[in-house]
Amino acid sequence: MRSLLALALLSFALLQAAAASSPCRTEKTTFEHGERITDPLPHTYLNVADLPSQFSWEDKDGQNYLTPPRNQHIPQYCGSCWAMGTTSALSDRIKLMRKGAYPVINLSPQVLVDCVTANNSHGCDGGDPTAAYSYIYENGVPDETCTNYLAKTQSCEPENVCRNCDPSGKCFAVQKYTKYQVTEHGRVSGEDKMLSEIYARGPIACTIAVTSAFEQYTGGVFNDTTGAKSLDHEISIAGWGVTSEGVKYWIGRNSWGTYWGEAGWFRLIRGVDNLGVESNCDWAVPAAIH
Repeated sequence: MRSLLALALLSFALLQAAAASSPCRTEKTTFEHGERITDPLPHTYLNVADLPSQFSWEDKDGQNYLTPPRNQHIPQYCGSCWAMGTTSALSDRIKLMRKGAYPVINLSPQVLVDCVTANNSHGCDGGDPTAAYSYIYENGVPDETCTNYLAKTQSCEPENVCRNCDPSGKCFAVQKYTKYQVTEHGRVSGEDKMLSEIYARGPIACTIAVTSAFEQYTGGVFNDTTGAKSLDHEISIAGWGVTSEGVKYWIGRNSWGTYWGEAGWFRLIRGVDNLGVESNCDWAVPAAIH
């Protein structure tokens, strides 16, 4: 019996690892309307030497401005990390803009999975974070009370953007709902520019290279020693810190559930582009809500 249980647990672990390792195939190329930048970028007016050595939007002046980690792989596997990372970072920024007011707004990654097709975006088969923010800039996106996460790619039609259902079981498209948009969005790379962007305007979405060791991460400051730079997964970065031994790290949120890592979060060594985290990041500024 014990051997059967051990085998079952091993099989489950292998399935989890296989699901986690399948790439989201995030694309990072130049395409029309890839960025819309209107205001001065934070690194142009902040002195990085003046920034604190420890900072997180989880505890800014006693307030938590972060939204919870998600799981992109339920109710089934879906390579939607690109939609998860971008909506999580933007949901955080909306919470910041609203000064932490109730209720917490969680934007719908499912709408991006269904509707974003620019720059080789293919729903559960991967997509481009910049294209995700470009779509939100042009069309807006609802929160998850309009469209919950289904982990599958559907057609982009009104009923799949915001729906309701009546007692008979008939579902229909909701005509009037809140659309959350962005006033500008762009890319950022390099430790200093990332620090400035996060400190001034909130969490950012970044692409990383997933390794087998990262899949099995359970805590501590992760340091890849393989030199992995094949970017295939999107996460979000919400802060940074330094250990008592002087090791600098990023504070990141994954989308593999809270049973992974540090309750869905992780710490990654900072300043050396570990896992390629400092190479390709995206930010967006939320528009005022009307």
